[in-house]
Amino acid sequence: MPQSLAKIYLHIIFSTKNRIPMITEEIRPNAQAYFVKLGSNLGSYTEEIFIMPDHIHWLCTLPRTITIADLVKNVKISSSIKFKELIRRDFEWQKGYGVFSVSQSKLETVKNYIQNQKDHHRNIDFQTEYRRFLDEYQIEYDDRYVWD
Repeated sequence: MPQSLAKIYLHIIFSTKNRIPMITEEIRPNAQAYFVKLGSNLGSYTEEIFIMPDHIHWLCTLPRTITIADLVKNVKISSSIKFKELIRRDFEWQKGYGVFSVSQSKLETVKNYIQNQKDHHRNIDFQTEYRRFLDEYQIEYDDRYVWD
């Protein structure tokens, strides 16, 4: 029987609406575990995840049977519902997101980057970090429409 095989790594980044810091250190482990579960239910394997108070970095595989847009949409909708219960009734993710491809050879580098988010954000805010990703990946954008 022929097989269709794929292994595509994605570094997904998005923030809370208006970058409001809502995810506390106490909630973070449960929030991350919930994301891992959501991804798994969709056929995505989580390589690394770290949720900051105002944004998330999620390194995962793209399931062979769904689009990037559907993966992100499904985890954002489900996690928003759950986080409204766990965190605040007015919890929302921003509407947009960034997705960046990761090669197998850079997997450990990206994992380390995500694991060190707390230290990294002592020196740089989320918006600056995100703009750097967009620039590094040569993604054209209009700063007026990146944030909500």
